[in-house]
Amino acid sequence: MSCASAKSGDDYAQLYKGLPFKMSKVEKPSIPSRTVSIADYSAVGDGITMNTDAFAKAVKDLADKGGGHLNVPAGIWRTGPITLLSGVDLHLERNATILFDPDPELYPIIETNFEGLDMRRSTSPINALGQKNISITGEGIIDGSGDCWRELKKQNAPPKIWKEQLKKGGVVSEKGDKWFPDEGYAKARETSGMFNDPDASLDENEIRRFLRPVMVSLRECENVYLQGVTFQNSPAWNLHPLWCKNVIIDGVNVRNTAWSTNGDGIDIDGCEDVLLVNSTFDVGDDAICIKSGKDADGRRHAKPCKNLIIDGCTVYSGHGGFVVGSEMSGGVENIKVSNCSFLGTDVGLRFKSTRGRGGVVKDIWIENIYMKDIITNAVIFNLYYGGKSVSEQKAEGGLNVEAQAVPEVDETTPGFRDMHISNVVCNGADAAVFINGLPEMPVSGMYFKDCIFTAKNGIEIHYGKDITFENVKINAANGSEPITSDVENLVIK
Repeated sequence: MSCASAKSGDDYAQLYKGLPFKMSKVEKPSIPSRTVSIADYSAVGDGITMNTDAFAKAVKDLADKGGGHLNVPAGIWRTGPITLLSGVDLHLERNATILFDPDPELYPIIETNFEGLDMRRSTSPINALGQKNISITGEGIIDGSGDCWRELKKQNAPPKIWKEQLKKGGVVSEKGDKWFPDEGYAKARETSGMFNDPDASLDENEIRRFLRPVMVSLRECENVYLQGVTFQNSPAWNLHPLWCKNVIIDGVNVRNTAWSTNGDGIDIDGCEDVLLVNSTFDVGDDAICIKSGKDADGRRHAKPCKNLIIDGCTVYSGHGGFVVGSEMSGGVENIKVSNCSFLGTDVGLRFKSTRGRGGVVKDIWIENIYMKDIITNAVIFNLYYGGKSVSEQKAEGGLNVEAQAVPEVDETTPGFRDMHISNVVCNGADAAVFINGLPEMPVSGMYFKDCIFTAKNGIEIHYGKDITFENVKINAANGSEPITSDVENLVIK
């Protein structure tokens, strides 16, 4: 039985103690005690039978009666997309797996928002639009069959995985460095570059697999609760709450292979009043990522991501442990991140954007963070993001890119300011702190206190203003003196 049946915001009362910004108490959704089993709807958990209609009927029946719990017993329940409705808790018992069939014909193409842009994508395996009091709970597994949707880069995959992927058919690029699920995907990739917005003239039916969805898409929903479940193998991003209010994610386990393209863990996008606690991430792209729209679309929607508490999470593989951007055009503010461990990620704390985004990221408090074996930078602010991981950028010649001409500051200029980072311990990284601001908009108001960084390289700052390091110890093989250029008011004490 799900524990989402009663409001219990007091469960999280300790998270609000000493919070440096005002935030409403987030409550669990109110869901009636009514309970049905998916097996009551002639569904079969044999991994073969398609149960799409059974899930749709069960959810509708519960919603029509005011809501309740849809229990999924032990078994492998193969299905097409599941649309959640108000008042419904999807509850997976131990040893229950919901396996989404990879046939793209099952997932109609819809108008949505992905990577901060309004665009058409395939329907997400689990989706909800404008619903209230919804939850996904339990001890089971939700698998998106993402390896059948995603492209694969040869350089990212172990040789055995690359060989196995080739046996599945699909298409290999002319250079032999990428695998695509089909010809339509390959054609779409040619027109979209490193991003996922293809030429509008292409036939949508031909490029269906390229229009791969996020696995869990919750759009404009209120009172959302995700608890206990393992979410894995997503076609694109794993969890994507978009423009939602009053969200709790507690004790989930999010998994994608380290080589999964766009295999983000969770992207909290233009949301307000969110708790993310006690969860683990082991993914192929950014793990815990905060977004608010991209460029003109993001500024037009004007949906800031604000009032978030992230506590007690662990990240293993991922391009970044805690990440903001690069889609932050609607603004990001009032976030506290605490008591988290990042173990073997590409970057620990990653902040990224570029000219053209606009938006302001401000008022972020980060404390009690423990990092080990960080591949590149423990902390990075990079305002020259180009769509690649920090490892890829460094391999191609570095991160500090200076424009030949400095543009005027306008609505398209991104800003990062007023952040407090304290009690960080990093044991092993290529570099401790790298700040790469814009000449026209330096990164400003950064305050580091009581941190210990053990890394190959120390601190490097380009275009910064009002940056303070108090009781910050740098154990760097290549020297602990900061490297700076165009920095105003750097204080080390």
